[in-house]
Amino acid sequence: MVLHSSLSLSLSLFPFLSPNNNNNHLILNNLLNQHKHKRKHLSCCALKPTSQNNTFFRRDFVLFGLTSLSLTSPLSATLAEEEPKMASFEDELNAYSYLYPVELPSKKFVFKWVESRKPERYSSAAPLSPDARLRIVSERVDIIDNLIISVTIGPPNSSIIKTTDKSKWTAREVADSVLSDKSALRVTSSQRLAESSVLDTHSGEIDGEPYWYYEYLVRKSPIKVTPDSSVFRHYLASTAERDGYFYSISASTLSPQWEKMGPFLEKSVSSFRLLKPTENYVPPYKDPWRFW
Repeated sequence: MVLHSSLSLSLSLFPFLSPNNNNNHLILNNLLNQHKHKRKHLSCCALKPTSQNNTFFRRDFVLFGLTSLSLTSPLSATLAEEEPKMASFEDELNAYSYLYPVELPSKKFVFKWVESRKPERYSSAAPLSPDARLRIVSERVDIIDNLIISVTIGPPNSSIIKTTDKSKWTAREVADSVLSDKSALRVTSSQRLAESSVLDTHSGEIDGEPYWYYEYLVRKSPIKVTPDSSVFRHYLASTAERDGYFYSISASTLSPQWEKMGPFLEKSVSSFRLLKPTENYVPPYKDPWRFW
């Protein structure tokens, strides 16, 4: 299917329509008809869900909208030279926090964040794979600047993490465990790992607890810009463990944007902390049947 680049913003907003709305295909057809006279085109391989799960359908369109906009709205490379103004995000429900960039005052540049997923308990959170082990408990996106920051929770993969002594876990093992469950496609864990290329891993200790850090590229995407596209999503991530579950933050943009936006994403990932639980904390294992 061929789409016009001027459709980027329209399609990037499409995931916020109800997935159960039978008129969605009519809306998309209207958007296509409105832009038939434009000359510039973008190719993609599919505009259909990679799974029957509506969650994956909506997320695929978010990623497509971000991809389209990033290739039509390049940013100045000088943005990364300034320290950004950061805002704090705290989720008492899952007991973690992180910082995210909001403004570069001297450049008069403002990030356009939208909280696409408000914090929710693990039992009701959106799954990232058909087995529903790894789930997104919160997420924010900057559609215009092609940025995604998400927090996921999931149990370790027992085929990779073979001991309960986390002092013996390596950063690469933790990265492989998380990435093995991070796919909207009905594939095996090894196939999910093959979608990603881990570039770097290391670990650190904060307040006596280990944190594992990793950088990776995702080669396979639900939607491609061109059949042989060399544009990948570039990720930074940090993971910590509590109550037998991995709590992970990931921040990403497309590879052409990395030099400009990578330093800001690194600040967000390095600021990720598990907080002391309050009375509002809901551990992942509590009421697994509850979905509200």
